[in-house]
Amino acid sequence: MSARTLMIQGTTSDAGKSTLVAGLCRVLRRQGVRVAPFKPQNMSLNSAVSVDGGEIGRAQALQAQAAGIEPTIDLNPVLLKPESDTHAQVIVHGLAIGRMGAVDYHDYKRIAREAVLSSYRRLQASYDTVVVEGAGSPAEINLREGDIANMGFAEAVDCPVVLIADIDRGGVFAHLVGTLALLSASEQARVTGFVINRFRGDIALLQPGLNWLERHTGKPVFGVLPYLHGLHLDAEDGISREPAAAQTPQPLQVLVPVLPRISNHTDFDPLRQHPQVNLRYVDATQPPPATDLIILPGSKNVRGDLQCLRAHGWTEHLQRHLRYGGKLLGICGGFQMLGRSIADPQGVEGPVGESPGFGWFDMHTVLQEYKQLRNVEGTLCLEQAPVSGYEIHAGYSEGAALDHPAVILEHDRRDGAISADGQILGTYLHGLFERHSACATLLRWAGLPQPLSVDHSARRERMLDRLADAIECSLDVPRLLHRLHAD
Repeated sequence: MSARTLMIQGTTSDAGKSTLVAGLCRVLRRQGVRVAPFKPQNMSLNSAVSVDGGEIGRAQALQAQAAGIEPTIDLNPVLLKPESDTHAQVIVHGLAIGRMGAVDYHDYKRIAREAVLSSYRRLQASYDTVVVEGAGSPAEINLREGDIANMGFAEAVDCPVVLIADIDRGGVFAHLVGTLALLSASEQARVTGFVINRFRGDIALLQPGLNWLERHTGKPVFGVLPYLHGLHLDAEDGISREPAAAQTPQPLQVLVPVLPRISNHTDFDPLRQHPQVNLRYVDATQPPPATDLIILPGSKNVRGDLQCLRAHGWTEHLQRHLRYGGKLLGICGGFQMLGRSIADPQGVEGPVGESPGFGWFDMHTVLQEYKQLRNVEGTLCLEQAPVSGYEIHAGYSEGAALDHPAVILEHDRRDGAISADGQILGTYLHGLFERHSACATLLRWAGLPQPLSVDHSARRERMLDRLADAIECSLDVPRLLHRLHAD
């Protein structure tokens, strides 16, 4: 087996693979190991722009931070971004190559496999250790043929595998034993042991089950990670189930509709963790309660999500919100919705056609096949506050509204728009709230008189250290990593 590669696979989606990989990267970094995370294939609508100008999963950017390295396209060579129940945009080595249905992508896996293996070989040549994250579950029988995300990859590079399961979901022993039973003999042999995640209560009450599991499978349990209340890290895809931060008596009320194809909802993590903000996600099919600020988020299918909002009365909801003095912010796809029209002449995100926008900005958007990917620095036109973020969008917008930009970027490039009355702001920038100066400025604009300064980047570092501390305390790390030091 490869002595410098370890793969973490899960019994289900959201079992804790991303979290364990991030934590192990931080643990190894503490030991002075040059470590890189790697996810062969990711399916996620939360993405980031790498330093080499490509698009990768947001979770891999976080894992790179845990490892103390810059995120590159090799950390996540294949990214699938669902646009509907049947089609996804396929991104290979950071660049979109087109839309594919499930059958088409299954046929494409042979080519995708070469991209995965070439990225892995580059990482293996550049780092001491590679910690690999699987996708979903290796026991998804219908996806085994041509697999590049789980055991297919592990078999190709001959690396050991650790299985992680979430006890908070219930049925953890069935998950682990059932997953192992559905693997082939060679796949079972490369599973070195188990990790149980999100345990609450007295570990002594779990010990008989752990003993049975080891006897039944002949494989060790490397440890049990506790449920880490208040651990907030960038979600790979799903909106976090963790409660928001404790709040002051009179917080700013912020609302985000959960669109069918919402993307990059990690934009709002700094607001969820701000003690003066009560951020709520609301089903887009439901009427919104009264609030101070509504944010229209990014979308992987802007016209489809706009149609969903219209169909459920959001034109009237937003008009009433503005009439009563509320503020409205659109980010990326949400910004495009605020214009007069969105056209998709090439079928980039769905059927060819054009949709009317909400019409608050004198602006028209055309979706283009070429995606704009940039990490950017600039200044908010509100209070001239420094801001940083990243652009991931296929649309090009033009119109008179852009003469009153929301942000001035490097080289005097303008971004976004602000309405004449100051109630509506739109921008293409993701990560808008990450920098505390920009976050405080936007909160003042939204109606919070004296926002506290919260350093979200420092908070993320503390969370990663807390995760690494828990791994070192709860898992037998030397035993879990022992294959990495074998000859």
